[in-house]
Amino acid sequence: MAGEGEAFAEPRQETPPRRPGRGWAWAIAAGLVPAVAVAGVIWAQPRTRGSADETARNYLNAWSAQDYAVLRTLVLDPPADFEQVHRGVFSGLALDTMAFRIHTSGGVFAASTEDLGYATFTATLTGPGPDFTYENRLNLVEHEHRWKVSWSPATVHPDLKPGRTLRLVTGEPESVPILAADRSRIDTPDAPRSVRQLAGSLRTRFRDWLSVGRPTRIELIEDGKPVKTLAENSARQRRPLTTTLDLRVQRAGADALTLTEKPAALVALRASTGEILASVNSRGRFDRALMGRYPPGSTFTLVTASALLADGLSADQVVKCPAKQDIGGVPLRNPSSREYGSLPFRDAFAHACDTTVGALTVSSLEAERLAKVAGDFGFGAPIDPGVPAVRADFPVPEDDAALASASIGQGRVLASPLNMAAVAAAIAHGIWQPPRLVPAENVPTDGEARRPLEPSVTKALRSLLPAVVSEDPARAVRFPRGTAGKAGSAEHGSGKKLSWFIGYRDDLAFSVVVEGGGEGSAMAAPIAARFLRGLEGNSID
Repeated sequence: MAGEGEAFAEPRQETPPRRPGRGWAWAIAAGLVPAVAVAGVIWAQPRTRGSADETARNYLNAWSAQDYAVLRTLVLDPPADFEQVHRGVFSGLALDTMAFRIHTSGGVFAASTEDLGYATFTATLTGPGPDFTYENRLNLVEHEHRWKVSWSPATVHPDLKPGRTLRLVTGEPESVPILAADRSRIDTPDAPRSVRQLAGSLRTRFRDWLSVGRPTRIELIEDGKPVKTLAENSARQRRPLTTTLDLRVQRAGADALTLTEKPAALVALRASTGEILASVNSRGRFDRALMGRYPPGSTFTLVTASALLADGLSADQVVKCPAKQDIGGVPLRNPSSREYGSLPFRDAFAHACDTTVGALTVSSLEAERLAKVAGDFGFGAPIDPGVPAVRADFPVPEDDAALASASIGQGRVLASPLNMAAVAAAIAHGIWQPPRLVPAENVPTDGEARRPLEPSVTKALRSLLPAVVSEDPARAVRFPRGTAGKAGSAEHGSGKKLSWFIGYRDDLAFSVVVEGGGEGSAMAAPIAARFLRGLEGNSID
């Protein structure tokens, strides 16, 4: 077939030449002689204005601009409802804009015959509804030396045909679910108060993810009834936010806190991962578990003992435990106000001899050294479990008096129940790691945030802690077998005594604090024991 503007000549022949196809004409040179003397035939093709690709682009540009007058000029025999179908899509979906992109790879425009072609395109429709993008094609024909769009409702959307329309449907407001680890919803009105507290914080933190507002969908309608949904923006289209919370552990913690009417909090972690399994508060709306800043008292002596053991102190070394001792001008006394004389450090630690710890710290440790070890247990390290939470603070002590006070968790040393549960988890697992309530992909943490403890120190601490629950001051509390922990007390506020207990059992680490609860064994230890007994026989998977 000749190209545009080309001419072909035929050799002399005995029979008449074949008739040209449509759109072709022939010109015969002047002075033509009979067939036997024909010198040649000139074939010519009238020129077609524009190109199929150009027509396709002009059509999509006019459609995007809603210029229906121009659209009509580009269509072969547009039907009576041509404009109505176009307008119906724009108004039915309450669109703001329509954008089109012709595919440009692998032959944008392909001709299937001499006079028929097509162009494929992607349509992107934006408005108050869901994101709506689809692919379609324009069929084009050559008509009277021009390329025209061969139009049908399917040109607007491949599922359209006479009698069908597109419609935007808006539903009632909804939100993406927040789930516990077992995929139970925790953002419902009937969830426990502490659980709703966490869910509320998560909804604030992940607002863009969890808030869908009014769901919308684009439906294909036929005879007034939906045929199928073409696009949707609703809560079920989004992945729920799954937390690490274990409702069984949460319930056990809530039940244990019923032992006191005083303000209290309990936090439980999976020691090997730092996942928050339970965070429970009693009384009031303040989140003591994650936001409370309290002096940790004698529970901090776990950190101090770690520094002493790392610097050469043996658990069997004989030390003195007076009932009271003035160190650097600060009077220290044991929580039990008892004197134990000379005894191995292991026993002094079990009896909560704060006077022993304070004296050894001032004589054996530099302030910077204790601060460094405290940092290994997360003090000063930023944490982001996925909800608001305070970090533990250990300002470097300025003198012996401040160092002695800091060594037993007083002075300017502050921590939350979450922070202290992470300390217990570090001893149980051998690594301090930032606690978290949501999967790591939702709140990425720096890989360097994990801080391994010295294996020899971890081993020594694990030998000290089990003795605490079988000696003063916690021997009267019935802990399940295998429990290791440390009681503590601290002055807080206007002379109120904080009661602490932190520890671990298997892969479960925990901490309990009670405001105005007296000595550590008086209130926090019984709560911790009841919590663990509530889980006895149920492993933490």
